[in-house]
Amino acid sequence: MKCILDPINAETKKRRLEEFQRRCREAGIPVTNQRRIVLEVVLGMHCHPTADQVHASLKVRRARISRATVYRSLESLVLLGVITKACHPGDVVRYDARLEPHHHLVCLECGDVVDIADPEITPPTLPDMSVFGFEVKDCRMQLRGVCRRCRRKEKRR
Repeated sequence: MKCILDPINAETKKRRLEEFQRRCREAGIPVTNQRRIVLEVVLGMHCHPTADQVHASLKVRRARISRATVYRSLESLVLLGVITKACHPGDVVRYDARLEPHHHLVCLECGDVVDIADPEITPPTLPDMSVFGFEVKDCRMQLRGVCRRCRRKEKRR
């Protein structure tokens, strides 16, 4: 039985912000207001936002953070391990606030990405990649197709 994951709740957001501060201190990276606000926005969005979507959301909140700072902040948050990249071929880089193991449904029409956890979907058993000098850190599956909204649009045409 598939389960679309619920939005990140307030308690989880609080823990993630504390984790962000701890990781910054450990890495010797300043805990800037800009990084914290960008992380808050990503944690509060119920999608896999692009850097431009994060920037647009900041503008709505009247936070004066440049697009370049948003890009740099997102990349530093990825390096700190407090968010991940959800990269899908042929699409812009999207950012994922969820760190727990999960998979993605990717719409080939609109590019929407939906988090899904399903105990029946298990990643394949990976062979030892050390012979290639490669250490696998993560394995997520993406199921690509057309979402309900895009199928409805297609029917109307």
